[in-house]
Amino acid sequence: MVYVIVVHLRSKPGADNIAKVHAKLNEAAAIYRKDKETLSWFVMQSVHDPQDFTVVERYENEGSQKYHLENPYWKPFNTWIVDYLEGDMDLRRYEELVPKPGEEELLK
Repeated sequence: MVYVIVVHLRSKPGADNIAKVHAKLNEAAAIYRKDKETLSWFVMQSVHDPQDFTVVERYENEGSQKYHLENPYWKPFNTWIVDYLEGDMDLRRYEELVPKPGEEELLK
């Protein structure tokens, strides 16, 4: 089952802070997409509020996130980003839905 982490974060106000967070998230995505058992690592910015960002991390399974946490980039990235955020990150964990028996017909 695909394991998903969705992180909502808000940069501190100001064009400079927003630009730094934007660049750092793109840098992180380029690095983390290469981690073992990482299916995808997307970063997004709100079209309505440039301070609002979302990261969607998709892994083969829950145990796969260990490769992400073991990546040497993770600790300095995490330390750096908190200084540019307005408040805490909102991190949520999910499993992607797969059809249950009998639901396949509903999807046609």
